[in-house]
Amino acid sequence: MVGDRACRIDRARALFGDWLPWLLLWLAGIDVRLTMLAVPPVLPLIHRDLGLSETGVAVLAGLPVFLLAAAAIPGSLLIARLGARRALVAGVVIIAIASGLRGVGSSAPVLFAMTFAMAIGIAIAQPAMPSLVTSWAPARVGQATAIYVNGILVGETLSASLTLPLVLPLVAGSWQRSFAVWAAVVLLTAAFMAWATPRLPDAAGSREARWWPDWSRAETWQLGLLQAGASMAYFGANAFIPDFLRATARSQLIGTCLTMLNAGQLPASVAAWVFAQGIVGRRWPLLMMGVGILAGLGVFLLSPRWAPAIGAGMLGLCFAFVLVLTLALPPILAEGDDVHRLSAGMFAIGYALSFLTPVLGGAAWDLTRRPATSLLPVALGALIILATASALLRLRAGPPPRHRPSAPR
Repeated sequence: MVGDRACRIDRARALFGDWLPWLLLWLAGIDVRLTMLAVPPVLPLIHRDLGLSETGVAVLAGLPVFLLAAAAIPGSLLIARLGARRALVAGVVIIAIASGLRGVGSSAPVLFAMTFAMAIGIAIAQPAMPSLVTSWAPARVGQATAIYVNGILVGETLSASLTLPLVLPLVAGSWQRSFAVWAAVVLLTAAFMAWATPRLPDAAGSREARWWPDWSRAETWQLGLLQAGASMAYFGANAFIPDFLRATARSQLIGTCLTMLNAGQLPASVAAWVFAQGIVGRRWPLLMMGVGILAGLGVFLLSPRWAPAIGAGMLGLCFAFVLVLTLALPPILAEGDDVHRLSAGMFAIGYALSFLTPVLGGAAWDLTRRPATSLLPVALGALIILATASALLRLRAGPPPRHRPSAPR
């Protein structure tokens, strides 16, 4: 049995060489976002067919983010028991199956239940990736993180941009079958991961391994706040830029600005991979990106016609860099067998706070009657990034700290 598995690993390495770990991390990043972002393009069809209220639509859109926070700690438990590799494969399989079942019976209860299950799978898979970075690339944490962050951004872009022009025509306009198409893609990658994933020191897991986040550890809260600031700024921009432009009589710029905001993250993630060894684990890049978000927001709010698109592009660039810099910190600040605990605490705090972003922006607009105030979560997120990066004592202006992986168990 062990010999057969070793042969499969050798064949996989023969096919992909030293790029195999990078490929697997990239595919994992795609998988944790591909099915989630397949919902917004077909929301009007779901709304029509299931008769959802506006509140129901809002809950459907926000449920995955909430569950990423709620299920992060159970995901840490699964990683501790199974190991990061098996937890990742299990999470991706859950994502695929639950996502494909979302349209069964064209039923609102089934849709919400399977969305719940899909988000559980994402919450299991996502904290596993920093642990895999520790095992697969301990000397290149920044670059490995940039690889799977690029996968996350590619996953978001693929499903958001191809569902309407490509997938829906292939399935005769059925939003139910469109979910099945994206689920099939994820399931194929899960099969590839199960076949090709290299043997890792923590592959078997351990019943004695710790999994509950250390809430008394300052870095758990600091990284959680850093994640919250990045997510608040990103979700706030995506949620309110369209309504702001519509309210200020510039609806024709909505498509351009959203494209600049989201597509602009892809080249930034590639740049983060190129420069990762020089910027990950340092304080100054996070401070620079916090200032960059405030500057991008300022440009976006200017009056000239060119300003919103340029400002949105600046925001997207900064968001991608902050995401790489933040997700690379758990493997740097925690020992190898403790990365999943720190990651789970970070995701639980960060996503729980960012779930409130639409509420904050909408309340500010309602109270002041000024459209620009809906973008306050973007500014607040930048300020949280600046304050938290300044407080992270183990980050420094000089060379990033070297990660020392724990010994295999």
